[in-house]
Amino acid sequence: MNNSHSILFQPQWRVINQSSLGSQFHALQSFAMDDTLCKTVGSGDSPATMRSWVHHNTIALGIQDTRLPYLEEGVQFLKNQGYDVVVRNSGGLAVVLDEGVLNMSLILRETENSIDINRGYDAMWNLIQRMLKDYNATIEAKEIIGSYCPGSYDLSIQSKKFAGISQRRTRGGIAVQIYLCVTGSGAARAALIRDFYRISLKREQTKFIYPSIVPKTMASLSELLGESIHVSDLMLRLLQSLQHMTHTLIPSQLTSEEVAICEHNLARVVERSNKILTKCYPI
Repeated sequence: MNNSHSILFQPQWRVINQSSLGSQFHALQSFAMDDTLCKTVGSGDSPATMRSWVHHNTIALGIQDTRLPYLEEGVQFLKNQGYDVVVRNSGGLAVVLDEGVLNMSLILRETENSIDINRGYDAMWNLIQRMLKDYNATIEAKEIIGSYCPGSYDLSIQSKKFAGISQRRTRGGIAVQIYLCVTGSGAARAALIRDFYRISLKREQTKFIYPSIVPKTMASLSELLGESIHVSDLMLRLLQSLQHMTHTLIPSQLTSEEVAICEHNLARVVERSNKILTKCYPI
């Protein structure tokens, strides 16, 4: 077994599938849930957990985005386009979440044999390769210049990005998170974020260099593979892949103890996001 990928092989995988909860399922709830699961997985109260989810018409901003000089105008632009705007509690920059984007978290316990950052990224990359292996497409992990939220583990096919990976480490747990553009136009999503930055920057010089987005550098899996693939199709592939890497797959929801922790975490992430965005939404 390749050591960098061995963390995918767990005695149990707990599965929390929230990919079909609909438009009322808010992105801030997801942030609170991953922090909750980091705590219970990190303490050993829960086995390794995979959580999947979909949010509708949401832009998740990173911390650096909140320092844009004309953020209020950029947020208003996104609102006018029909998007909710939130600030997430993990790293990275602005990303688009909509019903054609599947999000996944692998939540693991930080053990004595520390899971370094690259090992977490490699595990997610390997999982996606397993899920899509019958397409015989080469999936590369490298930064795609011109994409939104660029990083060294952007996943691409023929240098067109369809997914981005991030990590959050807290309370003894590690959440390796990915968004996968499954359906729709990757270029249209990229153009939306390009316009957000144009409006929020207005060519002003800033200490942080925001990405110069080129829409054609991004595409959905359906576009790249030339086949209509739906979120539900990818979910089936995900579950089948996990089934091969564990003795037991456990369909689950939050326990009553986790619900209580999640409510506390949700209040915290809502307060934090609202505090940052209050100036964009004058009351």
